Amino acid sequence: MIRRPTLAVVAEAAGVSLKTASRVLNREPNVAAATRERVLDAATSLGFRRNAVAADLARGGFSRLVGFITGDLANEFYSALASGIERELREHGLQLLTASSDEDPEREGSLTGELLERRVGALIVTPAGADHSALRAEIAAGLTVVVVDRPAAGIDVDTVVIDNRGGTRAAVGHLLAHGHRRIAFVGDEPHLWTYQERSAEFLDVMRDAGVPDAERWLRSGAHDAAAARELVAELFAAPEPPTAVLAANNRATVGTLQALRDLPGGDGVAVVGFDDFELADLLGITVVAYDAVEMGRLAAELAVARSAEPDRAVELVVLPTRVLPRGSGERRPR
Repeated sequence: MIRRPTLAVVAEAAGVSLKTASRVLNREPNVAAATRERVLDAATSLGFRRNAVAADLARGGFSRLVGFITGDLANEFYSALASGIERELREHGLQLLTASSDEDPEREGSLTGELLERRVGALIVTPAGADHSALRAEIAAGLTVVVVDRPAAGIDVDTVVIDNRGGTRAAVGHLLAHGHRRIAFVGDEPHLWTYQERSAEFLDVMRDAGVPDAERWLRSGAHDAAAARELVAELFAAPEPPTAVLAANNRATVGTLQALRDLPGGDGVAVVGFDDFELADLLGITVVAYDAVEMGRLAAELAVARSAEPDRAVELVVLPTRVLPRGSGERRPR
């Protein structure tokens, strides 16, 4: 492995003390122009790169790095979150490190440890685990933690979520208003808070509408399109299939559409997707929408504010949702 030259090597090549080389490379004033040029030339020729994190911490400052542990980087929802976070951090001279837990609580824990070893100044997390009390000591020591999309358990930190129950209520109500009673719910992994919120509200609304046995049309495990496709095919193979589907995340919506494409009469089934996604408007897919980029921006804004004012009151931000009718959710039962 090729090792980068150390500061001591640069100082020796420039014929200056270690302290003088450090002052030049950390852009400190009061260094003679000729000396500064000699040190910079030596650093360039040797391929030296300044360790900005170490330099910031050594001067008693804070790391300019912010860690973001996302659920699944391949999902465009999380990409939009990361985009909003990065844009806001950039305005404050901060840089984002992103890693994916793949919705695995153990991996989330190990990633947290790795980011803390890199001395991130703040941590933004989409929680996959059910207990985050291990972060209490880090928070007490000054670490800024913000959670986004789902709340954390065991710690009281700034949180940004969407109105999951309100969005689900509006989606189910939309399908009921178009004459549907046999409505299926196809959702993500059962341990995720978003699934729990959306599925619970689905059952509540259906029960209030006089459909007490809606559990028979509820399915979980649709973390990707392939899994959702299998679940929907199973639903429509039953003796009394649903006439409408509420797909409770963007991947579930794609899998639902794939399954219905392969079914006789599948083009007549009503579909509402939770989360907007690319081409949904062109495909005429009715969705529960919200601004994922803004969600990320708000999480970053809270992280910056918390770092500047550690004792400020903890905030919970709930973003509104809205149903966008595009055709698929307005089909009536046959």
